Amino acid sequence: MRILGLLLVLLLGISGCSARQFYIDHGYVRLAAAPGRPAVAYFTLHGGSTDTTLVAVHSEFSLRTELHQSMTSGGMAAMKPLDQVALPAGGKVAFKPGGMHVMLFGLNPVIKPGKTMTLQFTFADGNRYDYEALVIAPGDPAPKF
Repeated sequence: MRILGLLLVLLLGISGCSARQFYIDHGYVRLAAAPGRPAVAYFTLHGGSTDTTLVAVHSEFSLRTELHQSMTSGGMAAMKPLDQVALPAGGKVAFKPGGMHVMLFGLNPVIKPGKTMTLQFTFADGNRYDYEALVIAPGDPAPKF
């Protein structure tokens, strides 16, 4: 009976130590309202068991992408490019309207509302993750997740 109790404690201890899994959710791409303007990608990153740093987001349907931060200074709205974004272990970083986002320049016109497009996330440690983001029209409300 004592051995059975020790095994139970050991198994409970192992299940309590499981590593947090990194994942991406709530992702979508809003198409530009005017031809030639960039589309914008939004999503939420959920950190795994270790700190990491996002260094790029790419799409095969875009000629160029940039990480950006929106801000207001002196009553004026502005954006600045970001070289990287830290994602703490177990943390959450939201890319959302009015905050951080990804600009997608030169988007291929085959991308239409209602479809999905793959976004590839690259981290400083070399890890890459693909995410299928819903594509929405310029005036459509953000998807409800």
